Amino acid sequence: MQHDPILHNKTLGADLRALRKARGLTLQDIATALDRSVGWVSQVERDLSEPSVTDLRHIAKLLDVPVSLLFGHANVAAEEAGIIVRAGARRPIGSGASGLVEELLSPDLSDDFEMVHSTFQPHSRIGEVVTRPTQEVGYLVSGRLDLVISDRKFTLDPGDSFRIKAEPFEWINPYDEPAVAIWVIAPPVY
Repeated sequence: MQHDPILHNKTLGADLRALRKARGLTLQDIATALDRSVGWVSQVERDLSEPSVTDLRHIAKLLDVPVSLLFGHANVAAEEAGIIVRAGARRPIGSGASGLVEELLSPDLSDDFEMVHSTFQPHSRIGEVVTRPTQEVGYLVSGRLDLVISDRKFTLDPGDSFRIKAEPFEWINPYDEPAVAIWVIAPPVY
C-alpha cells in the first residue's frame, strides 16, 4: 500500500514575515528586540533556521500574537501544503479567555487577508472595545451575536454578514447558545 507523502508545512517563516510587515517592523527591529542578528531573523523567515521554544515565546510577545499560533503548524500531505486546511488541522489562535475560540482557516498568513472560524461561547463578551487598522467582513453561520460598531448596536442572526473598517467594535453573545462566524481580516493580524 502506497501512502501519500507527508511534509511539514513550512509556513512559520512566511507567517512571521507577514506579521512583522503588518506591524511595520523591519528585520533590524526584530533582531534588536531579540538580541539576535538580522541574518538569523532572515533565516527564520525563510525557514532555513528553526527558532527555539524560548525564541518563539519572545517573538510571539514582540508581535503581540498568542504563542500557540506559532506552534500550531500541522503536517499535511505535500500536494495540499499551502492550499488545503483540513478541519482537524486548523491552527488555534487567540487565548479563548473571553469565551472566544478561534481557528485559522487560511493555510498561512502570507496572503493579503486571513480567514478565521470564530466560536463565541454563550454569555460571553470581548470585555473591551477593539480598534484595528484592518478591514474585516464576517458571516454568521449559527447562533445569534451582538456587535457594537462605532457605538451602533446590531444583532446578527444566521446568514447575516457585516463589515468593520478600522472602526471601534466589540462583540457580545448574551444568548444561551454558541454563535459561529467566519471572519475575513485584511491585512492579517494574528
